[in-house]
Amino acid sequence: MRRLLACLAHLFFVVCLYAPPAASQGVERLTIATSAGERVFSVEVMRTDAERAKGLMYRRYMPEDRGMLFDFKQVAPVAMWMQNTYIPLDMLFIRADGTIARIEEHTEPLSTRTIPSGEPVLAVLELNAGTSAKLGIKAGDRVAHPLFKR
Repeated sequence: MRRLLACLAHLFFVVCLYAPPAASQGVERLTIATSAGERVFSVEVMRTDAERAKGLMYRRYMPEDRGMLFDFKQVAPVAMWMQNTYIPLDMLFIRADGTIARIEEHTEPLSTRTIPSGEPVLAVLELNAGTSAKLGIKAGDRVAHPLFKR
């Protein structure tokens, strides 16, 4: 019986660790206007301290058209890192008006090196590594999402 309970506990842990985000969290539409046209993504928005702290940690996959948007609630310099994050990412640091301040491409999985915003920003968008270059997304491009004022 103990062995069965231990196996069930382990299975529950594994399912929780690798499960996709809860359906209640959902995704929201985000568009980036580039010189080559609009690029549309479905993003999970991290609005609480706990959500921002976990982010994409422990996930092994993210679909190409998906991303994660970190809402820091106020404009300030921020720093990100890749601890416990297995997916290489592009990090887009975004000002309150929705313009991209800078992009850190191909971040190193599992690294504890801090990645600074370089200036005060309101949010950070994480996309799969290489997405920015592939889609022609550059600093200065505009991100459209309800989080950003026009």
